[in-house]
Amino acid sequence: MKTDFRREPVYIAVLAVLLVLAFFLPGWLRFLLQTALGGGLVALGVVLQMRAGLVNFGQGLYYCIGGYTVGMLAAKAGITEAAILLPAAVIAALVIGAVLALLLSRYREIFYAMLSLAVSMILYGLLVKAAWLGSTDGFNVPPVSYFGWLPDRGVRPDIAYGVTAVLTVLACFLVARYLRSGAGMLCEAVAENEIRLEYLGASPRRIVSITIVIAAGLSGLGGGILAISTGHVDPSMTNWTTSGGFVFVALLAGRGSTIAPILGFFLLELVRTYALDFAPNAWQMILGAVMLAVILLLPDGLWSLVQRRRKT
Repeated sequence: MKTDFRREPVYIAVLAVLLVLAFFLPGWLRFLLQTALGGGLVALGVVLQMRAGLVNFGQGLYYCIGGYTVGMLAAKAGITEAAILLPAAVIAALVIGAVLALLLSRYREIFYAMLSLAVSMILYGLLVKAAWLGSTDGFNVPPVSYFGWLPDRGVRPDIAYGVTAVLTVLACFLVARYLRSGAGMLCEAVAENEIRLEYLGASPRRIVSITIVIAAGLSGLGGGILAISTGHVDPSMTNWTTSGGFVFVALLAGRGSTIAPILGFFLLELVRTYALDFAPNAWQMILGAVMLAVILLLPDGLWSLVQRRRKT
């Protein structure tokens, strides 16, 4: 599917809209949007790998690494500066992603999906057994400061939301620029014909490795953002159900834009919230019906609606 990433000013408009919405949305809905911004980055990492023909059912691994890096530095080491915590979350995820890419880049299709899932569940098992990290309950993350300034309790959510919006839109913009580059365009070539790509002198394994590492960095940033936003981390961040949720968001949103996973994650959480409110005993059924309807009616994802409107 052809993707349009040529309208970079759109990202400025999206950021402006997100910041303006902060003044009008109720607190609970703004928090839902904030978590969607962080979780959408993880889903964007899944979408990035899908462009190379890979489906990662263990993307929660890097999400959890980012979150626990922030949590451990803040709660255990006493480092509460966001300008240190978030880059540390990204770097930790990048390092783990680079190491795992040496192994994962050898595999494709179901083997890649299952191997990535297995690695993420190993981390889940380790965290569940780690009593000093709260075991299954996890632990709380203390409030963070921004360049030495610790906001008051009343404005703390506002600052966290603003930082999240800026970092998320910036990450989406950079990914869009990467996908327009020669290296980014080679991702789809890996999915279509690896052998022909090798004849042209490119290395599919190297392209896949780069894709895995970039996706890991995005997920690490998303995990760090969520740790700061919610003030808590736990092993469920790397559980298979969490990773599966990111895969579904990627399918729900489509690959037409780097903003699409953010929108998909927000809509999914919105449906989940209202389903829990109106039918607490049948919310899974409602959520499943919505998922099924989207898959049947919009096989290319929600963003295909935007693309159809542009064509008309």
